[in-house]
Amino acid sequence: MQFDVTALTSDQTVNSITVEAIDETDARHQIEAQGLFIAEIAARRQFRKSIFSNSQLSPILFSQELLALLTAGLSIVECLDALLEKEANSAIRTILTRLLNGLREGKRFSGVLAEQPDLFTPLFIGIIKAAEGTSDLPRALTRFIDYQQRISAVRSKVVSAAIYPLILLIVGSGVAFFLIGYVVPRFAEVYRGAGRNLPWMSQMLLNWGNFVSHKPWTVTITSTTFIAALALGLQYFSKTGGMSRLAYRIPGLGERIRIYELARLYLTLGMLLEGGIPIISALSTVRGIVSSKMKLHLNDAMQLIQSGIPLSNAFEEHQLTTTISLRMLRVGERSGELGSMLNQSATFYDGEITRWIDRFTRMFEPILMALIGIIVGGIVVLLYMPIFDLAGSLS
Repeated sequence: MQFDVTALTSDQTVNSITVEAIDETDARHQIEAQGLFIAEIAARRQFRKSIFSNSQLSPILFSQELLALLTAGLSIVECLDALLEKEANSAIRTILTRLLNGLREGKRFSGVLAEQPDLFTPLFIGIIKAAEGTSDLPRALTRFIDYQQRISAVRSKVVSAAIYPLILLIVGSGVAFFLIGYVVPRFAEVYRGAGRNLPWMSQMLLNWGNFVSHKPWTVTITSTTFIAALALGLQYFSKTGGMSRLAYRIPGLGERIRIYELARLYLTLGMLLEGGIPIISALSTVRGIVSSKMKLHLNDAMQLIQSGIPLSNAFEEHQLTTTISLRMLRVGERSGELGSMLNQSATFYDGEITRWIDRFTRMFEPILMALIGIIVGGIVVLLYMPIFDLAGSLS
């Protein structure tokens, strides 16, 4: 965020300065580092913010650029200096400047990153900290980039699989509301003077169409309120873990969600172990990326591991393995390549999740299309049933 600062120089000259900082304390540090004395400081109010603005540093893009410069032979300070020179975004320039200043003060790179927890995750900081012990920062960055790409690949498959059904649902709902709000009231006007008793389902549809036509604002406000309440309820249940508990109880889906979380757990844990991080520290780090239910199992497994029980046995006892992953973990413990085996387990389950998403999409899309067709077709049939009845009586 931005701060408007009124500062005094050593010769008592008043300067007005705008500073990009995380908070007021950070803004004060930046001004005092320039040898100025703060007379007044206030956060600038930002009423509008473009949805296309990119004021936050992307960790994966930052890692890719940093890796390219380190591979070219530059030191970490030279890399950050080069990134600062090419950056035009003032907010990102401020972040890079803080990183540079911290390094020039003699701090470790991981320590400088840890001072900005809202930008850099504990996972990224832990990888950098482990790399400082082995002096192999490029390899650590490569692992992190590969990890993020694999996580993003699975997430993008889920999003891509949901786009087409969502479009079908929106279009089908739009057609149904158009029929009820526009077409049905017109048919109701025609049938009103017919002097015949209509089938009760057709009569109910016509009554609902008349209500929507005569009180559109009531229907709109009610629908909007219902959708907003549903969205807030889903958000609340998601934060409290209710959504994940409900999803776990759905037959077929719960097991797939568990497999997805296990794959993410194995991938993260394997990357940390291969980076040289002790197993307890690695487990503490990965607790922040799993659901609340799996976190409880992970905490219990950590206690067993701390008491000297092998990771495979601890994971098996607390439902953090499957038949295949358990065998791979035991092979990794015997060979001393536990991190590699965790990564291979994650790769195996990533493939399984991808195949399940493809099968589910191929099955769900026709079902959804059939359901929308039944709803729209049912409305049309109910509208024309009185005509069919009239034609039958005339014949």
